[in-house]
Amino acid sequence: MPEKKKGIVPIEHLNIAQFNRGQSSKVLKKLVEEDKTGFIMKNGKPLAVVISYDRYKRLLEEDIDVNDH
Repeated sequence: MPEKKKGIVPIEHLNIAQFNRGQSSKVLKKLVEEDKTGFIMKNGKPLAVVISYDRYKRLLEEDIDVNDH
């Protein structure tokens, strides 16, 4: 039986307005608890990407340097 490929999970879209309204702690806590990655959006365009520290450590363990360009 062929191996089933894992589907690509869409990245959360977080509006920068949530951060400006003092909801950053709540938004980041949810992102970390669910071990997700999120775009911070401004005017409908991605401004930054946020990942949990655990996800970041896993990337480093896999020799993926997110700062490499």
